[in-house]
Amino acid sequence: MSDIAFAEQTPADVQADVVAVFATKGENRTSVPGADAVAVGERLEIDISAVLSGVRFDGDLAAVARIPTQGKIAASLVLVVGLGPAEKLTLETLRRGAGAAARNATKDATLAVVVPGDLPSEAPPADRAQTVTEGAGLGSYAFTTYRSKPTELPSLTAVKIVAGNGLSADDIRGGVDRGATVVRATRLARDLVNTPPADKRPPVLAEKAVAVGEAAGLRVRVLDEQALEDGGFGGILGVGRGSSAPPRLVELTYEPDGAGSHVVLVGKGITFDSGGLSLKPPNAMSTMKMDMAGAATVLGAMSVLGDLGVTVKVTGLLALAENMPSGHATRVSDVLTHRGGKTVEVMNTDAEGRLVLGDALAYATEAQPDAIIDLATLTGAQIVALGNRIAGVMGNNDDLIEEIKSAAAAAGEQVWQLPLPDEYEDHLRSEVADFKNIGKPMQAGTIIGGLYLQKFVGEVPWAHVDIAGPAFTEEGDSWYTPKGGTGMGVRTLLALLTARSGG
Repeated sequence: MSDIAFAEQTPADVQADVVAVFATKGENRTSVPGADAVAVGERLEIDISAVLSGVRFDGDLAAVARIPTQGKIAASLVLVVGLGPAEKLTLETLRRGAGAAARNATKDATLAVVVPGDLPSEAPPADRAQTVTEGAGLGSYAFTTYRSKPTELPSLTAVKIVAGNGLSADDIRGGVDRGATVVRATRLARDLVNTPPADKRPPVLAEKAVAVGEAAGLRVRVLDEQALEDGGFGGILGVGRGSSAPPRLVELTYEPDGAGSHVVLVGKGITFDSGGLSLKPPNAMSTMKMDMAGAATVLGAMSVLGDLGVTVKVTGLLALAENMPSGHATRVSDVLTHRGGKTVEVMNTDAEGRLVLGDALAYATEAQPDAIIDLATLTGAQIVALGNRIAGVMGNNDDLIEEIKSAAAAAGEQVWQLPLPDEYEDHLRSEVADFKNIGKPMQAGTIIGGLYLQKFVGEVPWAHVDIAGPAFTEEGDSWYTPKGGTGMGVRTLLALLTARSGG
């Protein structure tokens, strides 16, 4: 995986194989090169506008023109990357442009990406630098652990971030450092999601979480099957009962000196979801290694809190289980008792995420934190409602939901609020237990999942983020998201916690 660092050189002088600069979309299918592109063109002794026009480069978002330098500057190749119309420029379009640069760079190259001094002009230089770093760092990601001959592109050896026209090292260095830290956290989440399920069964993933947590200076506690039994975690145990690899609950604690508030992050960690005895069809099972993406997101975020200087106390809970069919598996119509005593009639063993989260949320509430946020690949209905780019968010506190929406917008991740109407509570009514774990067929599945989880949080401000669609992609995009795990939610959590810290 490529290293990311700030380089204190000009775009023309930076020691890299490829240097990327930006242009916007002009009128009549032409482009408008940014100041950095113009300056590089002057060093190349070319009219860069004419060259771009000659190759019909129009500056569309993620469009790329490749210009050989013929040895006139340090890099051997210049990439001019489109950002779309100037009037629509945002930090997210800049992030996407930087990602496109990484994904179009020469294989096995060193890439330098220039933080533009003039685009977008309304954003502070440090924010631009963080955005460029995130885009380039995430765009350079490739998961090649299991390839005997890694062939995926991009395979950059290093990414360098360079100050553009009118910017100094002091303007952008801090933003580059923050961006590189966010990239590291997101790459960890992606790696965990992409890992085959046989190599991340609950005890193994718990051990990985311990290693990550200890390296990050966190307190780590792991509840094994006996501790879960003693603690009344019937939901987690019920889901894991069919597997030969027992479940785990991992608790990670970050507590800086003088922390003034406490946020608990809860992640669903179903390391493989066969559906249990309510077995999924084969084509629905092929991507179910990603059903622990919520836990991966939480662990990724927890791993860099100290590096980002977060000043609030943060607890991360990873509810880990493998949902498998066997003679020991939970049966349809069995009744489980959650942490805290609530009982549930299990009418579909493939609605298992809410069972492990119910326990974890009940446990989180006992600490009386200021807020709880859970992330989960909870429902296929989320994909039906919002597709594979937008997460659903719901909860019992409008201020917390607005906080999440604001953080997601700043991070370039998309969320959309869904309601939790009281009149839908009857969907979960059971004749033999406090409630059942599924609602009425084909009706508001994502909302019903949220209503189930709400039963465990009491009056604590709580939000649930359903990332079933955005956590994994079988298509990727042209920007900074390759096929596989996306790390959705890591950037949002870090933006929220940084904002709560006054950053």
